[in-house]
Amino acid sequence: MEESKSQLLAYLALIDRNLDELEEEFGDLPQKVADQEKKNTTLKATVKETEQILEEVKEFCSVTKVTLEDLKIREEKLSQQQFQVRNNKEFDAITSEIKHVKEESKMLTEKLRQETIKQQNLERILDEQKADLISSKEELKNTKKELVEVQEEQDEEKAEYVERREKIVSKIDSISLAKYDRIREYHSDAAVRVKKNSCSGCFSSIPPQLIVEMRSDDDILYTCENCARILIPEEIEVTEADVETI
Repeated sequence: MEESKSQLLAYLALIDRNLDELEEEFGDLPQKVADQEKKNTTLKATVKETEQILEEVKEFCSVTKVTLEDLKIREEKLSQQQFQVRNNKEFDAITSEIKHVKEESKMLTEKLRQETIKQQNLERILDEQKADLISSKEELKNTKKELVEVQEEQDEEKAEYVERREKIVSKIDSISLAKYDRIREYHSDAAVRVKKNSCSGCFSSIPPQLIVEMRSDDDILYTCENCARILIPEEIEVTEADVETI
């Protein structure tokens, strides 16, 4: 016996409900994976930036130490030259140069002190950032594993539903299917049974005349005046066993 439009849409609605339930089993896992991947990308960029700054600070400290050593040697040489001058003018010139060397050395020593503290802080921050990244990677790994486990559990069952859905869809005319799909954009349960003369989607009462018309021809699709869902006559009740026979 050939199924009516209402019967086919009732089958389709049941399968879509099952597929929706399978999708809900994922919960927020897909979003958690996406969020954690984004977090990892940000953490990696932060670690890289901190490493770059730290390298620049280390390079400055290394160069500054060499410069300070050179200034120390220069100051010692100038001090020795003071005892070899022939007049006050040469003595004053060397004294002025020694003063300049000492000022530069003092300035660089203070800068080195500050940058050394900065280096220590950056090393501590970098260790914390790397620890956060390791923790985040582990969290992502576990979430992905959980997601894969759910997917593997569902694969066979979902494939069966998809196959049955395709068979049902092939029997529904394009206009009716388009109408169903359009309603699905707003209501996951696009086709619902009439129960006790009411729409089981929004529970609004169905006019008696419409009930009579639905019973007389279940090949015509009627919709709820309140929620616009497709109404399935109360007499049509499909079960999982019915769908399995398709």
